[in-house]
Amino acid sequence: MYLKDSTHSTNDSRRLLIAFLVVLTFVLLLWLIKLIEYFIGSDLTQFGIYPRRLDGLSGVLFAPFIHGSIAHLFANSAPIIIIGTLLVYGFPRSAVVLIPIVYLIGGLAVWLFAREAYHIGASGIVFGMLFFVFTIGVMRWEQRTIALSLVVFLLYGGMISGVIPGEENVSFESHLSGAIIGIVMALLLKHFDPKPPTKQYSWEIEEDDTESADGSDHP
Repeated sequence: MYLKDSTHSTNDSRRLLIAFLVVLTFVLLLWLIKLIEYFIGSDLTQFGIYPRRLDGLSGVLFAPFIHGSIAHLFANSAPIIIIGTLLVYGFPRSAVVLIPIVYLIGGLAVWLFAREAYHIGASGIVFGMLFFVFTIGVMRWEQRTIALSLVVFLLYGGMISGVIPGEENVSFESHLSGAIIGIVMALLLKHFDPKPPTKQYSWEIEEDDTESADGSDHP
């Protein structure tokens, strides 16, 4: 049996809700862009990353917001919401560093090394978050971190195969660059977020009280 701090529990729930709302806002923005594209009858693929071509370099900024179809966007939405929420909730300080680096450095890696075709979608960011949470769970080896890693692994462990060449129209290069950056950043940021407070069990408090009483009787 342990003593539950209601204040800590409330703060924890609030942090989880805020993390969810932040990530959900990003996903809703992706859907808004796709709906605008659909209703105006336009195709934004040309704003994606086209490797080693100067006019394709701007895609580093725009590609994560562009998806080839509703199915493509739908496939990315759930992992962004779930993995992103767990990342921002569990590792808020690391998330602020990780996401921009995966976004920019991952995009530059695709521009430098990927196949010559337009690369679009937010899956590189998904893989960066996915591999970060996997790796940091092993590195830190503490209860909450391991729990977050296990949840992500059980839900999306099958995505790992996406880092190797597969379907011709799938940018495994985006997945691979995101995965590598996620692993490297987990190694660099493993102590960046403070450890969560340790639960204190009632018997431990009773034992401490007993020791204190004994100490007062025998100075």
